[in-house]
Amino acid sequence: MLVCLSAHQRTTSLEDLERLSVIGDAAATELTAAHEAIRGAVVLATCNRFEAYFDVADAPDASPIPAMDAVMERLADLTALPYRHVRDTVDFTHGAGVAQHLFAVAAGLDSVAVGEDEIAGQVRRALDAAHGEGVTTSPLEQLFQRATETSRAVKNSTRLGESGRSLVRLAVELATPRVGEWEDARVLLVGTGRYAAASLAALRAVGARDIRVHSRSGRSRFAQREHLVPINAADFAREAAEATVIVTCTTTTDRPVLTAEDHRAARADSTAEQLIIDLGMPRNVDPGIRGLAGVELLDLDTIRVHAPIDEFATVDEARLIVTTAAQRHAAAARVHEVSPAVVDMRGYVHGVLEAEIARARARGSDDDTEALLRHFSGALLHGLIAQGHGLASTGLGPDWADAVRTVFPAPGPSSVSGPASDSASSAPSTSED
Repeated sequence: MLVCLSAHQRTTSLEDLERLSVIGDAAATELTAAHEAIRGAVVLATCNRFEAYFDVADAPDASPIPAMDAVMERLADLTALPYRHVRDTVDFTHGAGVAQHLFAVAAGLDSVAVGEDEIAGQVRRALDAAHGEGVTTSPLEQLFQRATETSRAVKNSTRLGESGRSLVRLAVELATPRVGEWEDARVLLVGTGRYAAASLAALRAVGARDIRVHSRSGRSRFAQREHLVPINAADFAREAAEATVIVTCTTTTDRPVLTAEDHRAARADSTAEQLIIDLGMPRNVDPGIRGLAGVELLDLDTIRVHAPIDEFATVDEARLIVTTAAQRHAAAARVHEVSPAVVDMRGYVHGVLEAEIARARARGSDDDTEALLRHFSGALLHGLIAQGHGLASTGLGPDWADAVRTVFPAPGPSSVSGPASDSASSAPSTSED
């Protein structure tokens, strides 16, 4: 059974998301070990959501609730949040609803900026991280692979992906009226990871030219590759004080990039207006910095409030693609459920077939007889398997599988010997035991 626990920006406070995001994608191994029924897990942690997808053993009449309780207890330990708080914070989805939810997430339909670009890549990387830790399962991999395919279908078939919208671009759009001419702005970018690359692209798209970059880890390759001015630790405070715009998007979380106290001291002689865009999760900038004269802070909470409502027709079209993909995924999963019965039936029929071919050869039959027998068994199996797949797609797969197990014994020495020999079957026995 597939199960999802999720916390996202619409229902979860930024403070709680910060606690959960610190865990990161690497939590998949920790959460898989939370309960013996959990066979695998994939964790998707972004600046707007924390989601954990599980493959839970599907025993008859079993409930996933005990396993999820154990997961929430582990999350409480990892985040230092009370268990009851975690339980009240996360949403619970299981069964067919899991695919519907993940496909919508991957398509950008559940994001602050509807249709955002980054989430599809984050979904792929979440699966890669879990795969690297060895905690994925076939159902989870199929789920995430189909989510990527669905995201691509939405992008290619609707106008949702035309503008290349993202949380970063939305932040830059909100900042533009405050900045004025980006060509004249002095921008300091803090971070050199994937989100920094997206931020740089958004800044250049609006015309920013004077862009400097600071890496808290000291890496300079990003600055060299993008032809940016690198800012070292010794010069950071001065550069931060003189920048028109500061964009922070680093995952280094040991301390804030900017504190109110340090920034006040650095800007002691400055009266220039300054805009700080904090895209970090956890927050990169001390919220107290809002109290500094001339400084405006645009953080994720502010961006959420100003997120636009997209065209309903476009969103509805995208949701139809997602719903159809989820239905197909559910049908494919139901077909997969009857696979063991298909294997058993095929094994039994093939066993009988080989026994009959051996008898026919012993009687001196020719190749045509063997070909006819093989054709007959193939046609028989094809019809029965097609019927099974059709019934499975409508939810009647278990009934078909039960019928197969009743009519066709599991393959074995006693079940594949074929009909009795001619001499033994010419007349019924009259002897008594």
